[in-house]
Amino acid sequence: MTDPATAPGAAQQKIDTSVPHSARIWNYWLGGKDNYPVDEEAGDAYTAVFPGIVTLARSSRAFLRRNITHLAGEAGIRQFLDIGTGLPTADNTHQVAQRIAPESRIVYVDNDPMVLAHARALLYSAPQGATAYVDADILDPDRILEVAAGTLDLERPTALILSNILGHIADYDRARFVVTRLMAALPSGSYLSVNDGSRGVDPVFEQAQDAYNESGAVPYNLRTVDQIAAYFEGLDLVDPGVVPVPLWRPDSDAPAPEPIGEHGGLARKP
Repeated sequence: MTDPATAPGAAQQKIDTSVPHSARIWNYWLGGKDNYPVDEEAGDAYTAVFPGIVTLARSSRAFLRRNITHLAGEAGIRQFLDIGTGLPTADNTHQVAQRIAPESRIVYVDNDPMVLAHARALLYSAPQGATAYVDADILDPDRILEVAAGTLDLERPTALILSNILGHIADYDRARFVVTRLMAALPSGSYLSVNDGSRGVDPVFEQAQDAYNESGAVPYNLRTVDQIAAYFEGLDLVDPGVVPVPLWRPDSDAPAPEPIGEHGGLARKP
């Protein structure tokens, strides 16, 4: 692993199973097994208010897969910095990228102890490429860049992946700063991929999320579509721009997509 602080045994001791955690609940909605009864209870309570959350979670994952497919294929990107990794599931960034380009290099970043405990699952790389895991907080972009440079050549185009992580930053201006700082360190030809829960689309979703935030769990803040779009300021958006995630270049054999309260986009740094 990139950072000695990511030792799985040490991380396991810090896992709090008495409070639901968003990464574990998300894993539960995606059909994973890396969660605890407290997470299942919170996930079921959320689903009782907003049954569409499972569709939203899986649509978000599919959006990420399509983004990585475009980046590794048509865009020719070979370096990926995935921050807010979450628990390993199917079609992780390195799996999608290295199926297309085995020489791809991927750095995952998270600071959740449950993710640390399972980080080894993120480190299986095609022999031509590399994967690494960094234990760091998104609010410390300088440390992220410093440690990521041990695996990635940050003078070469790199895709920055921020999937359902910026909503965990309570202050929107701080979230904008983090994105700006990270992208400023990447060269021309790099890409930014962002998707987050959106406000102003589905009031039932908003009701469920507001109740979750008031439950004592780590809150996740929905943003307006304009706020999500502003993360891409100064970059060249890839068509179709910032849209509900099922509408971003849907698979040709998929059912007709419908808008949901999760927006995302992909943009290139000129």
